[in-house]
Amino acid sequence: MRWLILSVLGSPAIAQDVVFDPSPTSSCVAAQDTSQASSQCVGRAASACMELTPGGYTTVAVSRCLDLEFQYWDTELNAAYRAALATAKSIDAEGSIGPRGRANAEENLRAMQRAWIPYRDARCDFESSKWGGGSGGGPATIGCLMQETARQTLILREGFGL
Repeated sequence: MRWLILSVLGSPAIAQDVVFDPSPTSSCVAAQDTSQASSQCVGRAASACMELTPGGYTTVAVSRCLDLEFQYWDTELNAAYRAALATAKSIDAEGSIGPRGRANAEENLRAMQRAWIPYRDARCDFESSKWGGGSGGGPATIGCLMQETARQTLILREGFGL
């Protein structure tokens, strides 16, 4: 019982002492020329965080490291979406006509992003469900959110030449 109390009390300290730096991921992505190559960079900052953090392979620390990289990718996604939206608006302003009529790039981009969010959430819920309620479900969900958010960011960047 004492061990359980000490491990629970120690967990928040580990979460607070996490050593996270996004540069292993960001510098890797910057060195790549395609989204496919960049996808190999996803998770590097989280892995480095686990290595550098004392007790970095505990469930609490793994979850925190994955979450911090997820937050990094979420910020990157928001920036890529804003830039893609501006590009889509200018495409529409040019009045480009495609094989099915007017391009409607902005409308299609918004529809894609709106459809992607529930897909991401369902995909990550599925990943969590594989753990049957076990302690790996949390890291599995956060890791999935990180991977899917990074993938969507890279799709937006490459699709709009960002």
